[in-house]
Amino acid sequence: MDTIALLDGKRIILGVCGSIASYKSLDLVSKLTQSGVAVDVIMTEAAQRFVAPLAFQSVSGRPVYTDLWQSDADGGLPTHIAHIGLAEEADFLLIAPATANTIAKLAHGLADDLLAVTALAAKCPLAIAPAMDGAMYENPALRANLEVLRSRDVHVIEPEIGRFASGLSGLGRLPETSTLMGQVRRILGLDGELSGHKLVVTAGGTREALDPVRYLSNRSSGKQGYAIAQAALDAGAEVVLISAAQHLAPPIGARLVSVDSAGAMQEAVLENLVESTALVMAAAVADYKPADVSQQKIKKADHDLTLPLERTADILMTVKQRRADTGYPMIVVGFAAESENLVENATDKLQRKGLDLLIANDITANDAGFQVDTNRVLVLDMDGGLHKIDRRSKADIGAYIIERIGGLLD
Repeated sequence: MDTIALLDGKRIILGVCGSIASYKSLDLVSKLTQSGVAVDVIMTEAAQRFVAPLAFQSVSGRPVYTDLWQSDADGGLPTHIAHIGLAEEADFLLIAPATANTIAKLAHGLADDLLAVTALAAKCPLAIAPAMDGAMYENPALRANLEVLRSRDVHVIEPEIGRFASGLSGLGRLPETSTLMGQVRRILGLDGELSGHKLVVTAGGTREALDPVRYLSNRSSGKQGYAIAQAALDAGAEVVLISAAQHLAPPIGARLVSVDSAGAMQEAVLENLVESTALVMAAAVADYKPADVSQQKIKKADHDLTLPLERTADILMTVKQRRADTGYPMIVVGFAAESENLVENATDKLQRKGLDLLIANDITANDAGFQVDTNRVLVLDMDGGLHKIDRRSKADIGAYIIERIGGLLD
């Protein structure tokens, strides 16, 4: 796993409470550490009955704090003042899993263990991820405590529906690591460079129906568009992700609008452009669609099949007109996937469609572009600038595009 720019160099305190779900926190610590985070783990007494402190120390490479009074032989902070040192240095405090007991302590300001004392002393953002039996989670006392914490700007990461250790099912399971990581990124990015700005991002290849079971499409996976959406969230933007990709989990915090066809994507784009800062048109939109869609499955015959095609709507040209009329979006970024004459074709598209930036890639490369996690692109701007990015992860390219949008705003 690569480091994540938003997280790299951050100090995060992870509080672990006494729940069978505490084993999931080991994977969370591992993923955070791989992302460049220094993770200080505080375990309650009950948590140590489920997972040994040594396990967390092994994946974090750092001392684990377990007792407000016990002396520390591992080179960490003296435990009687650990809550002060940890709280002052932390960029973020996450308690996952958070039990009903710890939630009650936080809501009522109790300070009888190291985790509760540290939470009181911390001035950084605080988030909790409740994990407990479904009946406990729905108990009025627990719900009231959560509302108290929300009123104090504590971020509550909602649990998921699933099976409990008791064998029962309901709402109360700790979310998986990917969700927790996404929530950490969402919260840490709230005050980013694009805070207060709305970005609309499109992703994936559209599908144009031929009959009830067949369609015309392309090889776009949607990965680059999703990476751009995540980078925008990391920068604090409100993100609307209009996606034709079917098998990708949307970044935590993005508002997902699922579409199929070019026509549906155009409708969704135009609906969401109001007061938008930028449109990033990363989707591979079909240029043609079947002129007639059969209501029944087309049967195999002894003769060749001729499919008349007609042009789909040109979304960027429509946006160009809408922008001229309303001023929104302020910035438009387009993409060009070309198999020849890359610079010439990309320059023509940039100028013809009135784009601020155009991201061009050569689709003949087999280690970049469609359906892989890497890309190599040329970035063209309205002033004739051309910047080449050699093979990089799509996450890195997404971050670069968002950085360029921030630069245009400046």
